[in-house]
Amino acid sequence: MDKLFEARRKNYIEIGKIYFWTATINKWQKLLEKDIFKQIILNSFEYLSKLNKLDIFAFVIMPNHIHVILRTKELNGKETVQGSFLKYTAHEFKKLLSPSELVHYYRNAINKNYEFWQRDSLAIHLYTPKVAYQKLTYLHNNPCTSHWQLATEPEEYLYSSASFYEKSELKYTFLKDLRLEF
Repeated sequence: MDKLFEARRKNYIEIGKIYFWTATINKWQKLLEKDIFKQIILNSFEYLSKLNKLDIFAFVIMPNHIHVILRTKELNGKETVQGSFLKYTAHEFKKLLSPSELVHYYRNAINKNYEFWQRDSLAIHLYTPKVAYQKLTYLHNNPCTSHWQLATEPEEYLYSSASFYEKSELKYTFLKDLRLEF
């Protein structure tokens, strides 16, 4: 029964397992182009890691989406860790946007007026080392694709874990080494 449920819901994350997780800004808007918004994401990763709620093995912050290889360790109160992450970052984004910018994220709903993240983020269970390393390579190469051209080499892109894996640079203290998990 669990496999059937997991196949239907691509955003389901089982505590204790490693996933490739993608969250996208609503309507693919390029909210994350500005470094101040990227820093909100990094701050949330740091905070949730220090609380021992999740392990982050790799990440890349793109202009309109993020890819993360992570493992959730426990709920954050009654919420999933990724739910807490999305909610916190949305509140912080809202504080930084002007009314003319906020209108692009307006949503007339009972529980919220703005929606910064698209619903149902994608989660892919990384069940073998081969699949995990394939996603790690994809994630790190994302800024170098012809579509984005944010860097010529993965390790040159600041908002990524590529330099950790390619040069052993620990710019982000919340990072854990995926190679030690398999």
